[in-house]
Amino acid sequence: MSTVFNTSIVIPCYNEEKGISSGEYSNFLENNPEAFICFVNDGSTDKTLDVLNALKEKHPTQIHILSLEKNAGKAEAVRAGINYCNKTYQHQFIGYLDADLATTLEEFIGLRDYLLGEIVFSFGSRIRKIGSKIERENSRFLIGRVVATFISNILEIKVYDTQCGAKLFTKEISEKLFEKEFISRWLFDVEIFYRMIHLFGKEKAIKKMVEVPLKLWVEKGDSKVKFTYGFKLWFDLFEIQTKYKNIAKNNATQTS
Repeated sequence: MSTVFNTSIVIPCYNEEKGISSGEYSNFLENNPEAFICFVNDGSTDKTLDVLNALKEKHPTQIHILSLEKNAGKAEAVRAGINYCNKTYQHQFIGYLDADLATTLEEFIGLRDYLLGEIVFSFGSRIRKIGSKIERENSRFLIGRVVATFISNILEIKVYDTQCGAKLFTKEISEKLFEKEFISRWLFDVEIFYRMIHLFGKEKAIKKMVEVPLKLWVEKGDSKVKFTYGFKLWFDLFEIQTKYKNIAKNNATQTS
């Protein structure tokens, strides 16, 4: 089966029974018939699947539910959803968004406006500025800024927010970026930037990406990332950085 949609949106879900706002999803789909949503049920143990099935009954042609038997983590859930959609639908754009809609679907779909010319990857950024409403616990904001600054330094590119869960790609580039498994279950966003740099080189990659300040981002519910991951995070970053440094070194050796 091959169905045409302009934009496919992958939503990873793990125990989101109480976090999914069916009304927001329904309203969006009714007003955006060119959009398609693929929910990836990542081995949920609550009634997430029941909530998703009820939503699909209302929008049978615009929703697909992909269920993973065991919890694989956000990285693999997103990758599975994107690869499924790329094989099944003839969309122009595809991306992913958090199930709680901290970033609204309407603002997410607006990221399409930036995928013009050579830009193949646009992503939301939680920049606190005049005219925006970014609601986040101060402790998480401060920790997030430390991590984001460190990530920006190791990537050696000026990016404010690599971890915002609102990212959109052209279909062609997504097929390359999500082909292989990611190292980290949660920091796969960082690896996406490394893969862009690996594919195009740093200077060209920067010209193919655009960071879009969000007008609205509201933190909802509890994070699925365990507090103890704060320690493992640094090991994941080191492993990711080491892997892509070695790839770059090997490529340089082969071309010299």
